[in-house]
Amino acid sequence: MTGDTRGGLLRRHRDFRLLWCGEVAGKFGAAVTGVAMPLIAVSTLHAGTFEVSLLSAATWLPWLLIALPAGVWVDRLRRRPIMLAAAAVSLLLFAGVPVAAWGGFLSIGLLLAVALLAGTAAVFFQTAYSAYLPSILEPADQPEGNAKLHGSASAAQIAGIGSGGLIAQLAGAVNGMYANAATFLVSLLCLAGIRHREPRPARAERPPRALVKEIGEGLRLVAGDPWFRTLTAFGATSNVALVGYQSILVVFLVRDVGLAPGAVGGLIAAASTGGVAGAFAARRVAARIGTARATLLFELGLALFAVLIPLTFAGAGLLLYVAGGFCVSAGVVAGNVIKASFQQSYCPPGLLGRLTASTAFLNYGTIPLGALLGGALGTALGVRPAMWIMTAGVPLAALILWFSPIRRCRDLPAWPSPGARQTGDDEPAAGPVTSSPLP
Repeated sequence: MTGDTRGGLLRRHRDFRLLWCGEVAGKFGAAVTGVAMPLIAVSTLHAGTFEVSLLSAATWLPWLLIALPAGVWVDRLRRRPIMLAAAAVSLLLFAGVPVAAWGGFLSIGLLLAVALLAGTAAVFFQTAYSAYLPSILEPADQPEGNAKLHGSASAAQIAGIGSGGLIAQLAGAVNGMYANAATFLVSLLCLAGIRHREPRPARAERPPRALVKEIGEGLRLVAGDPWFRTLTAFGATSNVALVGYQSILVVFLVRDVGLAPGAVGGLIAAASTGGVAGAFAARRVAARIGTARATLLFELGLALFAVLIPLTFAGAGLLLYVAGGFCVSAGVVAGNVIKASFQQSYCPPGLLGRLTASTAFLNYGTIPLGALLGGALGTALGVRPAMWIMTAGVPLAALILWFSPIRRCRDLPAWPSPGARQTGDDEPAAGPVTSSPLP
């Protein structure tokens, strides 16, 4: 690691540059898949609205099933090998989809299995990656690192979404999965090139039920701390609404609005540019008005524009989707940048993997519910009424932040909570909580 502050991280920090390249490549591939998989289901397999929503549910279900033990294993093991293994598994899974289609085995069941297994790999990769970043960056560099990673990942997602629709239109949705597999190969090579080596964790004799005990430590950290508790409750609730409308968005744009597959990708990509804007603005806005106030601005203020999305219609009405989607993307990414930097400075390093897994279990565990709810409402009421209900839930979820300690502070706290400050032997000890009350 280096404390040199001359120039940006991408220029002066080789290992961060490789981690950044690997993450951006993986996000690009995941975005291609996010468009290609539903298009395969809709245009190739002629799946119904509920079946398409099941693909989103299957992608996120592993967070509900294995996120908690994954967090413990990440804290026990070196993180980089875990990321390498997860990238390799994703590469094989996505390359296998067009192979299965060529052999005549492609079905909704197979797509669901791929989504479930790829989601499992993503659980391990994301948990390990979140805990790995602080090990290669100095604390002073972590806000810049988070902003660059989130901003570039958003840009990669935009390019991937647009490319996913274009690839599906030119080469077919099934063949588009080859592009996704290639991005995970790039990610794998970048991660393999990182020189930083984590120390091998000390072998410890663990008593029976140690896994359960360590899972409990992560959950108690989230439940016992008002800041973690508030942010996690908000994330879990907002994800129901966000994924609820996103799970039926392709169906809405193709069948209700009447767009071609290539246009779907381009339109979603245009709206997703908000993520880049949000990542760019997050640190600057937070420095000017405070991290707590900025969180409310991004997560509540911009979320109000979500209700423009179900107003979308062909022609000039597409601008309504772009405006609503832009604001939602900007708010979500900016909020994630602030939250990531807060967690990395506030949480003891030895608990970071468990914290990441515990919050992800609660946040992402509601995503399958949102996907199923969106599909069920779309089937029962029609796709556009379902879009109205789910998009209205986006700003309503952010009221959790408004009725929390975040509203009464200028900044989120900068130190670990009492009872969770890290000591030399990785056992918690007391430490202060600091925050800046509003004048």
